[in-house]
Amino acid sequence: MRIIVPIKQVPETSNVKMDPVTGTMIRTGVEAIVNPLDLYALEAALRLREQHGGTITAVSMGPAVAEKALREAIAMGCDDAVLLTDREFAGSDTWATAYALSECIRKLGEYSLIICGERATDGDTGQVGPSIAAFLDLPVATYISRIREVTADGIRVDRLVEGGVETVWSELPVVLTVVKDVAYPRLPTLAGKRRAREAQVLVLGAADVAVRRNWIGLKGSPTRVVRIARPQVGRHPEMIRVKEPSDLEWAAERFVEFLRERNLLR
Repeated sequence: MRIIVPIKQVPETSNVKMDPVTGTMIRTGVEAIVNPLDLYALEAALRLREQHGGTITAVSMGPAVAEKALREAIAMGCDDAVLLTDREFAGSDTWATAYALSECIRKLGEYSLIICGERATDGDTGQVGPSIAAFLDLPVATYISRIREVTADGIRVDRLVEGGVETVWSELPVVLTVVKDVAYPRLPTLAGKRRAREAQVLVLGAADVAVRRNWIGLKGSPTRVVRIARPQVGRHPEMIRVKEPSDLEWAAERFVEFLRERNLLR
């Protein structure tokens, strides 16, 4: 069984910065980490390999520095890693990103499972996993909290739905997006870190995966960030202090008046 795990390198939550002109995230000079929710996907894949054998390939699209995230995945236990990097990919939205990743996965050959994190912390859309499934014409199961069984015929999983849990079965190959409940990520071992330093990460560009050039990057992204603004919270409170019992009636009247001035009371 071969498992593909798409991962993303994201900025630390406190370091997110946006380019006000292009509406894209500024990644240069910003400390980055593996998307925390992708670690759960990696752990789910590692547990399946322990139970059923096979290999795990981590795939990421991003600048050259994203290789660090892939080496972290290898340190956790992935067998190999692929970095899809090219200046032409810059500015890709979720649609263009999913398209490029799907073409990269297609190039890698046969696989049984694609396991994604529920969403990325920098975009928070949860669209890339299901979009990869659409581009590859595969079934998809989202919000997976438990992988019950994997057989030669298919896979049975639990998925979180409003008000409960739904158990579904799918034939293979299939795309899963997992939530935190699926498995707690392990820490890399010393041996894993040594192997990650020595591992060869396969680097592919736009030409290597034969993508349509007008479907990637900013020019191939159907969505745009048209404006970026920080919300300004304006508060003008009034403190009403009651020090004596005789002040209670005045305080109540002033409170009602305060609400009426702001059309909060009829």
